[in-house]
Amino acid sequence: MGLTRRATGRYAVDRGLYLRSRPEDRVIALAGNPNVGKSTVFNGLTGLHQHTGNWPGKTVANAQGRCTDGRRNYIVVDIPGAYSLSARSAEEQVARSFLCFGRPDAAVVVCDATCLERSLHLVLQVIETGLPVVVCVNLLDEAKRRGLTVDVPALSRRLGVPVVGTVAQKKSTLRRILRALGDLLDAPGDATPLRPVYSAEVEAAAAQVEDALQSVDLGKLDRRWVALRLLEGEPDLLDQLEETVGQPLRSLALPVDRGLLERDLAETLHLTARAICAETVTQTAPRGEGRLDRIFTGRWTAFPVLLLLLAVIFYLTMAGANVPSSWLASLFDRGGVALNALLSDAPDWVRSAVVDGVYGVLSSVVSVMLPPMAIFFPLFTLLEDSGYLPRVAYVLDKPFEKCRACGKQALTMMMGFGCNAAGVVGCRIIDSPRERLLAMLTNNLVPCNGRFPTLLALSAIFFAGRGGMVPALLVTGFVVLGVGLTFLLTWMLSRTVLKGVPSSYVLELPAYRRPQVGQVVVRSLLDRTLFVLGRAVAVAAPAGLILWLLAHWTIGGVSMLNHAAAFLDPVGRFLGMDGVILLAFLLGFPANEIVIPIAVMIYQAQGALSDTGTYAALGRVLIDNGWTWVTALCVLLFSLCHWPCSTTLLTIRKESGSWKWALLAALAPTTLGVVLCALVNVVLG
Repeated sequence: MGLTRRATGRYAVDRGLYLRSRPEDRVIALAGNPNVGKSTVFNGLTGLHQHTGNWPGKTVANAQGRCTDGRRNYIVVDIPGAYSLSARSAEEQVARSFLCFGRPDAAVVVCDATCLERSLHLVLQVIETGLPVVVCVNLLDEAKRRGLTVDVPALSRRLGVPVVGTVAQKKSTLRRILRALGDLLDAPGDATPLRPVYSAEVEAAAAQVEDALQSVDLGKLDRRWVALRLLEGEPDLLDQLEETVGQPLRSLALPVDRGLLERDLAETLHLTARAICAETVTQTAPRGEGRLDRIFTGRWTAFPVLLLLLAVIFYLTMAGANVPSSWLASLFDRGGVALNALLSDAPDWVRSAVVDGVYGVLSSVVSVMLPPMAIFFPLFTLLEDSGYLPRVAYVLDKPFEKCRACGKQALTMMMGFGCNAAGVVGCRIIDSPRERLLAMLTNNLVPCNGRFPTLLALSAIFFAGRGGMVPALLVTGFVVLGVGLTFLLTWMLSRTVLKGVPSSYVLELPAYRRPQVGQVVVRSLLDRTLFVLGRAVAVAAPAGLILWLLAHWTIGGVSMLNHAAAFLDPVGRFLGMDGVILLAFLLGFPANEIVIPIAVMIYQAQGALSDTGTYAALGRVLIDNGWTWVTALCVLLFSLCHWPCSTTLLTIRKESGSWKWALLAALAPTTLGVVLCALVNVVLG
């Protein structure tokens, strides 16, 4: 990635931007393993002075922010978490590319004090690139609770670079990072970084390649690091090297046994990290026996605890969303009156199309979607921050492995409970393209928050009565069914169109932490809730206009909605429903939450979405139109197993790069839904 200056004062890495306010600003790469508190360090340093985007050519998020130490301003770039610069995933490729070719002025590598040896592997590799490095040993408070003591000054002397100890949740400790950075940039020659010494054969080969590179202008690239990379011969990295240098370099590499070379490099880094830890880390008390893990990952307790937590989260989401949803609906009603008055001089059909069509659907989507998402996403993120979600992936790893999939799919499946589109985006954490597709194609089988209102309402009306935990427990039962169907569909796809052997991966079980509630709420609302809501609104507006047109376009005195419902009625009856319900599912393609309101609108022959108000009122409308408990059961099953909403489908198309996979993502769950509903109708109807 070359660095170019533009007249606007922005500095670009390819198509990604450093947003410098002045040329003397320093760009700092913030690196580290996943789950070491790197994002907390980033947020603590930059506060609200940050923005996010995607790396050029990659579906990997980046974040940049600004801060100052009084001497100079810094642009802090939070690069993706990586265990190694021997990149094995899109995230690690981005991290390596930025560190090696993005020309940052320095790097801060965040380490986990509770497992320093693993973090030092990355530290040693970053030091080898020749970048000025500050090492941040984070989570010192957790290390202390585990009886671990890190000798920070001794570690600094051993590594030959500045090392600071921090507790990222305490912003006062983060000032040490800025002080160390300032001192390092003021006097870069004072540091003598440690360089791992490899076997005699590797060192001799590297020395020969270094000699051959003497005549090559490498810019700021470290000559020894380039020589080692030429010996390794990784094609992608060599392409970037040659692009950066501007001339071919492969011919300078010596013929070596690359398998032996890679093992020697890895073993040397491992032994060096172990030796450093032996000198700088002491265990003053034995570690705990993991009482929480015996509960959360135990053979007999893991699944009951998971189900209980899900039931509680669903209950809090549903119960907590009722009041704000009603308040928003009332607010939108007043807005509709005002909009109607504003358009009083417009033709009646224009006013009705805008108010009853576009505005009516938009207000329904926002009032139904926003409160549950604003509750669910923070609750989900709290579980994530506390260290529980990686344990869910650990518990579900074996079932997914039996399906020839990746255990990380458990995490993306959990994200789908909030929004399937967000769950599909979350599949980026899966390295294998095949397993990433499996996760994307099956994510829709777990109900998103747009389907929760339908699941809860019909469970309350036809099966449990209203109130208490019973509807939430019934919804939890449907969630369990959705998870089971996810395993089934994953198993089927992995043995047909997506054959393959499950890949291995490292799943870290981080220490349990006290979540930062305020930060979790803010980031969940900004990064997840508003993002998903924006996509839903973008498709709800045109959907509202189409609904209005179909409701007001009549043939023989009957609206097109009713004609379409009559046409679909035989298929609907076969599935235990009717044509109105099936049409409502089709027209609810933009947003799942408008399915039941559309059905009520057709039943009552109205030209706009209506608010049924209470479960009792909704139940009367449905029962008066022939609904039974079998009908409700079939609707619940089809709500669980049908095509993704438009937002999710477009996201699958974007993430997979092909409409072929998006089409399969629609057909596969719908086929399951048709089979299940037909069976239920035949047996119980």
